[in-house]
Amino acid sequence: MLHNLAALQGYHLAASDGEIGKVRDVYFDDHTWTVRYLIVGAGSWLTGRDVLISPRSLGTIHLHSRTIGVRLTQEQVRNSPPIETAQPISRHYEMEFHQYYGWDPYWMNAAGVPGLWPPFPPAVIPPVTDAGQPLDKSERDPHLRSVEEVSGYGIHAQDGEVGHVTDFIADDVAWRIRYMAVTTGILMFGRTVLLSPEWIEKISFDRKEVFVNLAQSLIKDAPEYDAGAPITREFEESLHRHYDRQAYWHEAPPAT
Repeated sequence: MLHNLAALQGYHLAASDGEIGKVRDVYFDDHTWTVRYLIVGAGSWLTGRDVLISPRSLGTIHLHSRTIGVRLTQEQVRNSPPIETAQPISRHYEMEFHQYYGWDPYWMNAAGVPGLWPPFPPAVIPPVTDAGQPLDKSERDPHLRSVEEVSGYGIHAQDGEVGHVTDFIADDVAWRIRYMAVTTGILMFGRTVLLSPEWIEKISFDRKEVFVNLAQSLIKDAPEYDAGAPITREFEESLHRHYDRQAYWHEAPPAT
């Protein structure tokens, strides 16, 4: 099932023996567009500290009660490495976090090392520096970005500005971000449409801009997205027909 990530903010996370807290933000890596962590405000039971929860520990998402089950105990969460969310999440912290839970690091699996977490497909866009230039291969570590941070980035088509990012839609199996929700400008009647990260040409994080290799008119006339309605496969098929792009569910699975 597909979920808009902005709507997950405020969801309650329930451990096997009690509540953990509420989702405050979602972190994804900008190489594979895969959700890596939920940032959870734990509340008074942990003196108000934030904790990191990996999607691999998530259970069922209950839409009506706005609750997500977590396959961890409160004690496991309590003893997890403390995180300072005001600072960027370092690779050193990620290694400590994965070692604590006994998980293979996702960046090793992405390189082909067997582990508990399925390997993810290669990057859908070339990694870029803040200057917009490709990174050297030796520097290509996954970069974590928050949904809150990237929301509001401008979207540029081949022939001009289109609008801005308002949300991200991810599936709850691989936790891949399948679409960005984009609200078009007033000259395009302020509609909200969906764009796949696979159609991105480049991103400039310092300028907060996303460039897609699509024409303005194609985006303007795309099927309108209603954030209050479920995204059906029928809607997705109409979307990919409109853009004349291959659907992700028809792609070959990544090599293991």
